[in-house]
Amino acid sequence: MKRYINPLMGVLLVMMLAGCRKDLCYNHDEHAMTVKFNAVASWICEWEDCGVHDWSQEWNSSWSRQYDEFRPEPAEGIRAVVYSGDKVQESNIDSEGGRVHMPEGTNTILFYNNDTEYIVFDQGSSSATATATTRTRTRSGFMVMHEGERTITPPDMLYSEYIEEHYAEKTLEPVDVPVNMHPLTYSYLVRYRFKSGLQYVLRAQGALAGMAEKVYLHDGHTDAAAATILFDCEVDEIGCTAVIQSFGVPDFSVSDGYLTDQTDKRYTLNLKVQLKNGKEIDYEFDVTEEMKEQPRGGILHVTDIVVNEEDGQQGSGGFDPDVDDWGDVIDVPLPIN
Repeated sequence: MKRYINPLMGVLLVMMLAGCRKDLCYNHDEHAMTVKFNAVASWICEWEDCGVHDWSQEWNSSWSRQYDEFRPEPAEGIRAVVYSGDKVQESNIDSEGGRVHMPEGTNTILFYNNDTEYIVFDQGSSSATATATTRTRTRSGFMVMHEGERTITPPDMLYSEYIEEHYAEKTLEPVDVPVNMHPLTYSYLVRYRFKSGLQYVLRAQGALAGMAEKVYLHDGHTDAAAATILFDCEVDEIGCTAVIQSFGVPDFSVSDGYLTDQTDKRYTLNLKVQLKNGKEIDYEFDVTEEMKEQPRGGILHVTDIVVNEEDGQQGSGGFDPDVDDWGDVIDVPLPIN
C-alpha cells in the first residue's frame, strides 16, 4: 500500500506547488478575504473662508501679490486614526491616499496631515475630543496684551477629514473611499503702512491677541480658549507685512457660525519696531470689527503709522545693528526615554 500512497502524495504536492503562483504566495493578505479600505485623498487648498468679504473677488491689484499666492500646498502625508469601540489604531499613508488598516465592523476614522512641525495633537480616546494646538512661544520684553492668554507660535498648515461611521467588510478587491482633506488653519495677510518715519525702521515683529488656541479635528470648531500669536514681519519700502496662520477665532463653528455672544469679545494687533539706532517702539491697534468679519483668514490693514524724527535720529548708544537679539523662544519638549 505504501508503494502506491507515497508516490501519490508526491504528485499531489507537486501539483499544489505548481498551482500556487509566487506573487500570490508572497502576498496572502492582498489576495485573501480581508478589510481593504483604500483612501483616495483630495485636498481643499483655501487660505480664507467664512468672511464677510470675498477676497478672491475684491482683491486689490495694487497689493503687488496675487490672491492665489496664499493658497497652501497639499500636505506630504496623512495619518489615519481608526476608533473601534475602545481600541485606537493608526496608519500613515501617502498624500494621494493608501491602505488604512482597520478591523471588520463599524469604525470611526479621523484623518489629518502628519507633516507638521509646531502642531501638538491630543487625540484622546474619542474622535470627538481630539484637538490640535500649537507650541508656546515667548518673546523677551513682550508686554501682555490680553491677560491670561498663552503666547504661541503660528500653527503649521493643518488639514483633516472625518468619517463618523464606516462599516468595514472583508473583500477580495480594495474598496476605494474618497477622503477630502479640509483646511483647519487659515492665513491672515497683515499690512502695516507708515505715514512717515519708515526710513528709521530696521526690523519688526507683530502679535495678534484673542485668537483660538486650539481646534477640534473632527469638525473644525474652536472653543472659548484664546491665545496671542507671535510672528515676524518683513520690512519693505512701504511698511511691514506678515502672513500668519491661525486656527481662526474662538467659539466658531463652520456650520453654525459663532457659538456664543461676541459683544464683549475683542482682538488686538501689535507692531513692535526696532529702529536703526536701537530704540524700540510698540504700537497697538484694535482690530475687533475686522476680525469678527473674518473668523477664518482674511486681511488686516492698518495705516498712518508714524515714527517721529526725535525717536529716529537720537543717538544709537553703541547699538550694533548686526547683533540679532530679537529671536523668540519656542517651547519644544524633548522626549525622555
